[in-house]
Amino acid sequence: MSYKTTNPYNEEVVKTFDAHSDAQLDKVLDTAHRLFQQDWRQRSFAERQTIVKKAAALLKEQRDDFARLITLEMGKLFKEAQQEVSLCVKILDYYADHAEQFLAPKKLDVKRGEASVEIAPLGVIFCVEPWNFPYYQLARVAGPNLMAGNTLVVKHASNVPQCALAFEKLFLDAGAPEGAYTNVFISSEQVATAIADPRVQGVALTGSERAGASVAASAGKSLKKTTMELGGSDAFIVLDDADMDLAVKLAVIGRIQNSGQVCDGSKRFILQESIADTFVERFQAELAKLVPGDPMQESTTLAPLSSLSALELAVKQVGQAVEGGARVLLGGKRAERKGYFMEPTILADVKPDNPVYYQEFFAPVAMIFRVKDENEAITLANDSPFGLGGTIITADVARGKKLASQIETGMVFINSPAVTAPDLPFGGVKNSGYGRELSDLGIMEFVNRKLVLVG
Repeated sequence: MSYKTTNPYNEEVVKTFDAHSDAQLDKVLDTAHRLFQQDWRQRSFAERQTIVKKAAALLKEQRDDFARLITLEMGKLFKEAQQEVSLCVKILDYYADHAEQFLAPKKLDVKRGEASVEIAPLGVIFCVEPWNFPYYQLARVAGPNLMAGNTLVVKHASNVPQCALAFEKLFLDAGAPEGAYTNVFISSEQVATAIADPRVQGVALTGSERAGASVAASAGKSLKKTTMELGGSDAFIVLDDADMDLAVKLAVIGRIQNSGQVCDGSKRFILQESIADTFVERFQAELAKLVPGDPMQESTTLAPLSSLSALELAVKQVGQAVEGGARVLLGGKRAERKGYFMEPTILADVKPDNPVYYQEFFAPVAMIFRVKDENEAITLANDSPFGLGGTIITADVARGKKLASQIETGMVFINSPAVTAPDLPFGGVKNSGYGRELSDLGIMEFVNRKLVLVG
């Protein structure tokens, strides 16, 4: 596997990196395991908190430096990259401040004796993380697990190696001992080796369905606990009583953030007939205003896709959609300029027999669906192999809550695009994976909840 920085804006290869050898990987796992056994697990919450808080402070101080690496390696708008770094600061601070409370022993109300549940770390957690949020995905595993007393070995995406190294250095600079958080540049075969290694006690993955299935299978053979945050094809439901200004504004955010490369981004726009024409006309007009360009410039509102392969896949999917009977209302092609830019695209008339009907678009591509009523909207929203998130736009919050309870996803947002925060649990169901990150739920995934009973 080739680890290299390729600038998506100008298509230039900036830097390449050597992969870890099998011997180097073994040494990394041994260092992480020994640190856990002899040191890290035994440190107090206050001692671990000092390091994680320091990492948050350094990240805040160096926000723009970290953000520039995101923009360089995967093309994110610089202002969005800055927001991502700031979110990571909040996540690290959140777990540093709340871990001891979350992991405190819990007394049980039992009929016999005295019982409690003690919570302890498991050991080395192996993480496989994606490129679309190069630091946020790392912070989601680093914050809770380091505070819980686990150590981490992390395989990041091959196109964001400088971000991967910067996040590793962050914890070393904050005073973390060698082995607490370690980045590795390894192949798929070495990933399987790491998962099978008895020194690894858990596996966390954020990525595609295919990657999730492969990693989960490897982990299952070794009886390792896993969490999977996979893809999504989230529904954005606009009901007949919706505030159209709000609906269009949030639709643009939900589809275009990160150039459409968001697992819980809005991808299927389900509209009640009475407002469908108005919404589509205004939505199309807003997408047509987007300005592609240098993602470092404030005037740019459409970033490139992360790689040539990502762009080619999106163009291929649109072609398959058209061959299957869909109509292109806007865009549909690679932008005629240098860089991995995809035109903002709207597809209509995508029927269930269309090849892309059940697929995820990881690009600025929106699919439009029209329904007669809210019941049909829910049926269509649930007609997906994915179950990550979804959005409902309505003037009647009670109506929105009623429908939210019928949507088969891990998250539903009413009058809001998909949002994330340290205290909001994140995760899905069905092919979108299992387990949760963030909030108190996230820190409980890789710990031992041990019953202690006094008879």
